[in-house]
Amino acid sequence: MQEIFPDPGFLLKLARTKMPFGKYAGTLLVDLPEPYLVWFRQQGFPNGELGELLQCLYEIKLNGLEYLFAPLKIR
Repeated sequence: MQEIFPDPGFLLKLARTKMPFGKYAGTLLVDLPEPYLVWFRQQGFPNGELGELLQCLYEIKLNGLEYLFAPLKIR
């Protein structure tokens, strides 16, 4: 069985990336409200890296792990 190691840079990118469009344009992804992420989950996440980031964030918030971002957020 192959071990899978998470990319620490991905979590940092998730903590520092801003939403590029829509109602929450300019908001850090980690500060997006959970209902907005649920909507994306139901409607479909965008393609590409943004979609991957939002999907990961959805899972993190769903499991109550937002505290992981506290030391990583831009101040």
